[in-house]
Amino acid sequence: MSPGTPATPVAAPGAPLRVAAVDLGATSGRVMAATVAPGHLALTEVHRFANGAVPVRGSLYWDVVGLHREVLAGLRAVARSGPLHGIGIDSWAVDYGLLDRDGALLGNVHSHRDRRTDGVAAEVLRTVPAEELYAVTGLQQLPFNTIYQLVAARGTAALESAETLLLLPDLLAYWLTGEVGAERTNASTTQLYDVSAREWSTDLARRVGVPWAILPPLRDAGDRIGWVSPDVAAGLDLAQDVPVIAVGSHDTASAVVGVPAGEEEFGYISSGTWSLVGLELEKPVLSEAARVADFTNEGGVDGTVRLLKNVMGLWVLSECVRSWTEQGLAGTDLPTLLAGAGEAPALRTVVDINDPALLAPSTALDPMPDRVVALAARAGEPVPEHRMALVRCVLDSLALAYRRHLRTAADLAGRRLEVVHVVGGGSQNALLCQLTADACGLPVLAGPAEAAALGNVLVQARTLGADLPDLAAMRTLVRATHGLRRHEPRGGHDWDAAEARLDAAR
Repeated sequence: MSPGTPATPVAAPGAPLRVAAVDLGATSGRVMAATVAPGHLALTEVHRFANGAVPVRGSLYWDVVGLHREVLAGLRAVARSGPLHGIGIDSWAVDYGLLDRDGALLGNVHSHRDRRTDGVAAEVLRTVPAEELYAVTGLQQLPFNTIYQLVAARGTAALESAETLLLLPDLLAYWLTGEVGAERTNASTTQLYDVSAREWSTDLARRVGVPWAILPPLRDAGDRIGWVSPDVAAGLDLAQDVPVIAVGSHDTASAVVGVPAGEEEFGYISSGTWSLVGLELEKPVLSEAARVADFTNEGGVDGTVRLLKNVMGLWVLSECVRSWTEQGLAGTDLPTLLAGAGEAPALRTVVDINDPALLAPSTALDPMPDRVVALAARAGEPVPEHRMALVRCVLDSLALAYRRHLRTAADLAGRRLEVVHVVGGGSQNALLCQLTADACGLPVLAGPAEAAALGNVLVQARTLGADLPDLAAMRTLVRATHGLRRHEPRGGHDWDAAEARLDAAR
């Protein structure tokens, strides 16, 4: 199905479309009800629920059945409050479930933060050299990429019994429709996908010992996956057939659709648990310079490519806050911490915010604040002496990472950036947005916070017949209906010197 081709007539011409956007993050999930009409785009959060990896006998798993239950609860609430013309699902990338030949889930779904992939990347690179792997997949080397998870699972009963692999949003869509497939924006994050051919690299799978036959058929954002099955429809009290539509199922792909960009040359930061920092391009950048810089080329909606860098993001801050709260310390609410951080000395302490030591969840025995302090000491930086200073360290370090990676992306792509768009939950962090403008020396436009849900909705609406022929039209509608906050760069701090300190410590 080509972009913009309606799956089926669902509403009278010109009548509002009402769809449900399921937007799943690593710490929370939302089901949103959205209404789309000419000049109108409105979101209402109908159901929000907590999410998080569950430790079991030394491993970390997602409670995917619990996620499915919450998704159904949210969809039921949307259906009971008005018409429902479509459903779309986006989530984080790389994690997957395995189905047996009867379509049943084989075991729990591992979290990408599980330690089972430790050392696996080095093993794979002895079989497929890094240069060759990058030439095919164009992906940043992250230890939890799907290819490494699957190599770690070789020899397990689950993988040996598997008939089909489904990435998380495709697994949830399968439970709604019974239809198997993989949407390309998420498939492109697995490191088993040929980013130039836009197909699975079955040769690569064979070489690393992954059973390539489990890779499902590919589909595009905008394709109709299928109809909600009769048993699910009955449980949702649906009075009509409702299609489930493939959106940019990687939440960053949907978030980039929701970037309210105009004609200026823009970079984006999709800021949440992870920060995805990069550019939207027409084709991948597979140069040796891009590989050495460890930039990733992920599929975007409408055949675009997202040249970006994964940055640890607000995960570090949220884990620090969680640690302090669990210790029963006073004054650990985020507004109080950010207000104090805004008064703390700028750039006094910076650390490598992407250091692997910050990847795992905070624990009582290994709290996140202690890890940040240890990184500062190891780098020869002044150790943060109180919580406000530590929060400022995290935010300064994030802004410094954004500066570095946006400049590198622009150099790799031969672009000159004029503005930076910050979308996602981090767009509400005014201090971080201002520090980003200061660090980059560029205006920052912050918002919308729900860019991923908006991108999800817009792709659905186009498939269902809305007059949104391309990404430019979608972004025009976002700009017209959602307010943005502009942060102009300020002088007065030496970001070059801070970056040089960080480089010297590496």
